Amino acid sequence: MTAFSLLTFGYPEIRGEGRAIKLNLRKGMALLIYLAEVRAAVSRDILATLLWPESPQETARTRLRRMLHRIESVLGQHVFVTDRTSVRWSPELELTVDTHLFERACDRGAFEEACQHYRSDFLAGFSLSDCREFEDWAFFRREALRGRLMHGLERLVQDQNTAGEHFAAAAHAGRLVELDPLSEVYARHLIRSLLLAGDRSSAERHHSALIQRLHDELGVAPEAATESILNPTVGPLAHAVATPLYAKGAGVHLAYQTYGSGELDILIMPGFVSHLERQWEHPACRAFLISSMALGRVIIFDRRGVGLSDRVGSAPSVEVTAEDIGTVLRAAQTRRVVLFGASECGPASVKFTVDEPHLVAGLILFGSLAKGSWTPDYPYMLRASQYEAWRQQLVAEWGGHAGIETFGPSLSGDLQTRVWWAGLLRAASSPGGIWAVLESLRDTDVRHLLARVSSPTLVLHRRNDRAVRVAAGRDLARQIPGARYVELDGDDHWFFAGDQHPIFEAIRRFIAGLPRDRKRIR
Repeated sequence: MTAFSLLTFGYPEIRGEGRAIKLNLRKGMALLIYLAEVRAAVSRDILATLLWPESPQETARTRLRRMLHRIESVLGQHVFVTDRTSVRWSPELELTVDTHLFERACDRGAFEEACQHYRSDFLAGFSLSDCREFEDWAFFRREALRGRLMHGLERLVQDQNTAGEHFAAAAHAGRLVELDPLSEVYARHLIRSLLLAGDRSSAERHHSALIQRLHDELGVAPEAATESILNPTVGPLAHAVATPLYAKGAGVHLAYQTYGSGELDILIMPGFVSHLERQWEHPACRAFLISSMALGRVIIFDRRGVGLSDRVGSAPSVEVTAEDIGTVLRAAQTRRVVLFGASECGPASVKFTVDEPHLVAGLILFGSLAKGSWTPDYPYMLRASQYEAWRQQLVAEWGGHAGIETFGPSLSGDLQTRVWWAGLLRAASSPGGIWAVLESLRDTDVRHLLARVSSPTLVLHRRNDRAVRVAAGRDLARQIPGARYVELDGDDHWFFAGDQHPIFEAIRRFIAGLPRDRKRIR
């Protein structure tokens, strides 16, 4: 039996016994790819609709039957297992798919090998203009694979610079810059790697090119960290992004960073999506993190499956995220911690506080909620049909500035913010990955835990928050014993957007009233 390989990075190709096979059937190639990616039996009706969406069902099924026969004629053997209702690749067939090799290498942490498999974007240059569902599926798959590539490249830049392999690090950083030319974080990775390799002329050339791109496309000047990278004369609070650290827990590596010092630690969890390095690129977000250092040592981390943490193929549930909080706090050798749980990270912060009350000096919930969807006894969130429509819209816009008018209306008209948000989304997750995260949020419910919160709690919510209604914040404060509630002006859901001063005033007063015991998290 012939061994086949399916190449899908770039324009697709099928090979048998090492030789390219001419399959002059675009929909036939699409069918082979789809079945290989699904890795299971697929309904004939689904395949017929996917490839012949405008045809009557019976006509489409007939075309599918003929297509299967023509493919096997070209390949010279039976490659499908079929019955009256479904089709799949034969499990007895030796089939190698480059996307599968790439993902398995990522799963093992073999990022060098993974990046070698990724020759170009998934199905680059290949399309079926009359098959919208196939095009949508290919888009989501492409974005998921690209997200894993960016994650792998970021890890390689860090690891190879640590190992002294600076030219190799620069090559990988160069690919990151190609993927997102307006990211100052990625550009600084490249420039710094070239400087470490001793190639100052190339570093200066890339520095000048970045400044020109920012001017031409965004009309902005580079950040201070970018301006000074060729001649660093300032200390650590110049806020060049610190190298991420990794905490290992429950089979996953969690990326985290610490900034500042003090006897009190502030763990900031920003919501459903994050990226440790990219969040420092936005002036308002960076200003919030810098201001937080006046309160104590700041800890930030990416949840599993998001940002620089391992992509695990499943959504981080409340229980899993609470477990990850403990993993990061132990790695950071925290003594006293105040949890700042924003938006979707609020429930996990509640869960950790209830499970480990002796470790939490205080709990701050910003723009948060206890339940992810509407029920008669929790009327503050979207109904199931509304939530589904919102989720579909957000995922459909992924890779652009998805949801920015809802999350940060005061910043939504700023071109630099829109470019930054789109870049952060692409680097932090994929449409498929965030689909699962939002599904987990929909099913979240920690109402039964609220009465058990014994740590001092501060609930902050903007009055006209467009993402989470203020009534959800008021309910949180009512249900948590002794919670202090502060309602803020504004309609931004992002904590760093809008006026930050009232937020910090409320947090300072809250922290000043906390008891001063010291316990190390073990």
